[in-house]
Amino acid sequence: MSVKIGNIDLGEFPLLLAPMEDVSDPPFRYVCKQGGADLMYTEFISSEGLIRDAAKSRQKLDIFEYERPIGIQIFGSDIESMREATEIATLAKPDLMDINYGCPVKNVACRGAGASLLQDVDKMVKMTAAVVKATHLPVTVKTRLGWDDNTKNVYEVAERLQDVGIQALTIHGRTRAQLYKGEADWTLIREIKRNPRIKIPIFGNGDVDSPQKAANWRLEYEVDGIMIGRAAIGYPWIFREVKHFFKTGQLLPGPTLDERMLACRTHLNKSIEWKGPKVGVFEMRRHYANYFKGLPDFKPYRMQLVKEENIDTIHAILDEVSEKYANDMPFVEMA
Repeated sequence: MSVKIGNIDLGEFPLLLAPMEDVSDPPFRYVCKQGGADLMYTEFISSEGLIRDAAKSRQKLDIFEYERPIGIQIFGSDIESMREATEIATLAKPDLMDINYGCPVKNVACRGAGASLLQDVDKMVKMTAAVVKATHLPVTVKTRLGWDDNTKNVYEVAERLQDVGIQALTIHGRTRAQLYKGEADWTLIREIKRNPRIKIPIFGNGDVDSPQKAANWRLEYEVDGIMIGRAAIGYPWIFREVKHFFKTGQLLPGPTLDERMLACRTHLNKSIEWKGPKVGVFEMRRHYANYFKGLPDFKPYRMQLVKEENIDTIHAILDEVSEKYANDMPFVEMA
């Protein structure tokens, strides 16, 4: 049976790309879409930034036809600002709107946005209702289990947000207090999925980093789909590998050096195209190590790549990597 958000058909068991600050930009989303992601989200966008017309917030509204279906994710602490930001974001013509009630980072949570709304569910419900009313698009939410171990209130949150009109919920299996440490616990996600009152799709997020884990957790926790974040950084093939494993029970061989090189160059070119040469080159630096993870003795090349500003020289270094490792299969198996 297909999973649907509003009238968006995501197929039988969708794999979602998590919104990640400073990572999930259009160049990265391009390679993840090619890797098989079914639904993607923008980096989270500050509602205040959108209203003030801040350039950085505006730029994050950039979406491209090939990315669809795509959601714009917003966050904020003020209900009226969130309503206005929803109207602005809707004009960018995404397929859905998403609200971030999960970000644990201090400068978001301590300003009353992101995960801090888990401490004030009444306000969260009012804010969500305002967003739902402000757009014709389906509204989804991403959140966590609760603020800390003593206040895991996501069961109540799921019911109340569904009541005010959200059409899907993604739950990261950690509390705000855990940040990204410790293990994600999906047991509460399964309880929500089993709640007879819950009719909307429930997606699980947190620690899915292999096809086997995705398949096991799909069965064990009964979710409607899985959101993958950090495991896709520099490894957009995770989506196709998970899908292949679902279908066949077999592991796909990892990407070849040529495939890694093509993804890396595509990402670099898209980054330059979208942000201009200076910023495009600079922002690509955090990705090289991930694309070539497991390549023995890659470090000297990485050091060159993260210092180099000249685009032709970067391509020349990548050519050298291709030549050096061309004849063997040097990749150490991903842990």
